[in-house]
Order: sequence, then structure tokens, then C-alpha cells
Amino acid sequence: MAVLKCTVKTLLEQQEEGIRVVPGDEAYVKRLMEHEMDLALYDEIQKRCSWFGVTDSFKKIIDYFGTPDGETPAGFRTEYCLGGNRTVYAELVRDISYDKNGRKRPTNLLFSADSANPYEVESVKNLIANLTCNPAIIYNQFINNPDANTGGKYKNRDEVMEDIGKILGPGCDISVELNDPFGSSEQEILEEAARFKELLSEYRVVIKVPHTGPVNRDNVQELLTGDKKFSRRYNEGTAEDFYRGHNLALMLKEHGYRVNFTLMFEPYQTAMALQARPYFINSFVMFRHSQSLQMIGMVNAYKETGDPLFIEMLQEYMVENDYLSAGEIQGDRFKALVRAVDILKYRGFLDNPSADGLDGIRHNLRCLKQANLPDTRLIICNVQGERRDIYYPYVDRLLMEPEFVDMADRVVMTASPSLLAEYTSNPMVVQFHRRFMNAANGAK
Repeated sequence: MAVLKCTVKTLLEQQEEGIRVVPGDEAYVKRLMEHEMDLALYDEIQKRCSWFGVTDSFKKIIDYFGTPDGETPAGFRTEYCLGGNRTVYAELVRDISYDKNGRKRPTNLLFSADSANPYEVESVKNLIANLTCNPAIIYNQFINNPDANTGGKYKNRDEVMEDIGKILGPGCDISVELNDPFGSSEQEILEEAARFKELLSEYRVVIKVPHTGPVNRDNVQELLTGDKKFSRRYNEGTAEDFYRGHNLALMLKEHGYRVNFTLMFEPYQTAMALQARPYFINSFVMFRHSQSLQMIGMVNAYKETGDPLFIEMLQEYMVENDYLSAGEIQGDRFKALVRAVDILKYRGFLDNPSADGLDGIRHNLRCLKQANLPDTRLIICNVQGERRDIYYPYVDRLLMEPEFVDMADRVVMTASPSLLAEYTSNPMVVQFHRRFMNAANGAK
């Protein structure tokens, strides 16, 4: 249906003695001239206002990013607020759904890259709305990897993040994880966050805070030494330990930071995680799906054969992957079987071995629908592995389902740049290039 469109320019030039620009704001207001507004807003401003200007925050954002003349930066939407003396002020509000000049990105679904490699980020910089990284990505995959860190150019995290910030520009959020969420004091964490803000700006930085579970500053060494097994089961510990991540997220939120609250593997974690008012929550796909497939395989093998060897294998697998504590390796094997069955039933695998593993995503989207957090988004992550060629296509299809079609603008799909690249192609692309190029070269 055709609609009547108008712009800020239309508003300011409509009448001979119409709305005037606040003195001193002319150069900033000029950037908004081609910004569209709906007719209802146009009528409200025209009826209530005599002056039009911009906020100090608007000016600060324009100046900080060195925004070219005539433009507003990507990563911000324009809002209008009524001030005194019949003056309306334009404000820039952080929103990665928007490209430059107040236009929305091409799709409601946004994409993110898991990378700390400035060289590979360069190729995808104009296509993503977020970059996410943790210490493993920064150090293991890049700084300490001579194949990636060409010539050893980058020596530390600050150098990497500073260059990535320059490459990505204003429109892309950058989620950076705390180095030590267990041993650091709140003051040390605030100092670390302040350094990230200094490198990336208050507008782009997102602090990535993990669920801590039963891990604390005293027992974290168990994960780093010896056989690296953990003496406690994942659901055994103190409330203080389990809620440390939540309280760190809340603390950072209260200090003005947006938080990416991560390590959400089960849907039941979501509602409590949302109490921390995060900017991002996460749905992990591959680890949970692949481990479910492994466990259902052993459970079914035992059911079909009655061979207790499969229960023994299941118990060992559950200890190895922390479903059971290290000490439970000698425990009752049939209790391990019961526990595995309960987990698989919850995940939807018990009666449906071909489950797509996306039940966590569906649950989290339903939680967001019910939550009073309109700016919180879901990051779908951990889509690598042997089945990586199907995870994103299934997610893409899920977001087209009637129940979730209105939630696509709350979803960010993240993967390494190379994996995102795989999702752009298909075998027939090669087939058609073969056909076309042979034709172009005169082949019969």
C-alpha cells in the first residue's frame, strides 16, 4: 500500500514562517534533511514546535566518529524528543539494526563474526552488525597463531581490539569477554571494562560475561591442572558461585555497560539470565546437539542389545563432558543412565532421535517475547562442527515459521567469517559457473 512519506527537509521547509533551526545546530540538522519520518510524527512536530535542534549527545556522536558531512553514522536510529520553549530535539540512539542515515539494514536478522583476526574481519566488515570474541579467540586463534598473526605484528589484546575497532567503524558492536571473571574483583573488572570502552567507545563496546556455575576463584585451578577434571558436578556448588556471573552482569549494567551474557546451553537458564538485564543472551547449538546425539546413540544401543558395556561408555562420556563429576566415574552406572534419559527427554531426543537441536532457540525466542526487555537480542552461536552445513539453513527456516517471523529483528547469527562465507554458496553455483564460463570461452 502506498503511504505518504515526508522528510525532515519537508518539515523545515513546509511553511514560510515554519519551524526554525536552533542557532548553532544548523550543520548538525543538515545531516538529517533526507531522514524520513512518518506522517503522524510530522504532524505532531508541526503542531507542537517552533524550533528544531539536536541534543548534545547527537553532536558528541557525530564528532567522535568523524562522520562525513551530510551523514549520520551507522549503528544509530534517530529519535525526537520534546524540550522546552516549543523545541524538538533529534537524538541518536544506539541500534545496530540501522545503517547510516537512519535507514534500516537490509534484513531484520543480523549477522555477527566470531573473530579477533583483523585480516579476516576486513572481508566481512560491511556485512555484520556485531563482532564477538573471547580470550581463546584473541590469543589461541590469532595472537599466538603465527599462520594468522602474520609476522607477529600484534603483540597484545589492546593492539588487536584497537585495529578491529578502526576496521569495523561505528555501525558494529564489539563484544569482548572478561579475562578472569572468577579471580577479578569488581573494581578490577570495571577497570578492564573501562579500558575496552577507551579502545572501542562507549557506543560499540559490549562486555561479555559468562555464566560461572560452580566454578570460583578457588577451584578454577582444577580446570587448568592435572587431568583438568572438575570435582563437583555442574549443578553442585554455592548460590554465591552460581550467581556470580549474573551479579557481575548486573553490576556492569548499573555502571552503564551493555552486557553479552553468555554460556547459555539449556533453555531453562534463560529466564534467570534475563534478570541480569543483558543486551545479548546466547543459544549454543553444536555442543549441545552433538552431545545429545552421542548420548542417545549409547542409550539406544543399550536398549537394543542389553549390553552393559554401552552404559559404561555412557557413564565415561558423561564424566568426560561434565554431566557427571570426576568422582562419579566409579558411581552407579544405572543412575548415570537414568540421568542421561532425563536430559535427553528434556532436549526432545528421547522419542525423536532426528531432533534438529534448535529447541533451545525456540524457547529463548518465546522467553524474549514475554520479557520486558525490548532491546535484548538473542545471539545464535556455536554452529560449527561436522553438521555445520545444516545448522544455519535450519535456523533460517525456523525464523520464517509463523510463530517466530516477528522475532527476526531480535536475532543475531554469529560464526567465524569463513563459516559465514560457506553459507553464501551451493554446489549449483559451481555448476553454473562451469556452464557459463565454458560458453563464454566458446566451448561447445
